[in-house]
Amino acid sequence: MTVQAYILIQTEVGKSTEVAQAIAEIEGVVQSEDVTGPYDVIVRAEGQSVDALGQMVVSKVQSVPGITRTLTCPIVRF
Repeated sequence: MTVQAYILIQTEVGKSTEVAQAIAEIEGVVQSEDVTGPYDVIVRAEGQSVDALGQMVVSKVQSVPGITRTLTCPIVRF
């Protein structure tokens, strides 16, 4: 069973489209959209475990130039 999460991203001014496009190329990213509001990009990602998902966020997503802050929200099913 895969673990999924939404990643809410704040970017430098004017960088949201570039960031969304770069993140869309990362393995494990299901969808990456630039949006308006308190966050600039919202990503839906998946991994084989919480650890694998967290590792992807830290090593790949957060290394994309233009990102200032991320918030990862795991999807839960009861």
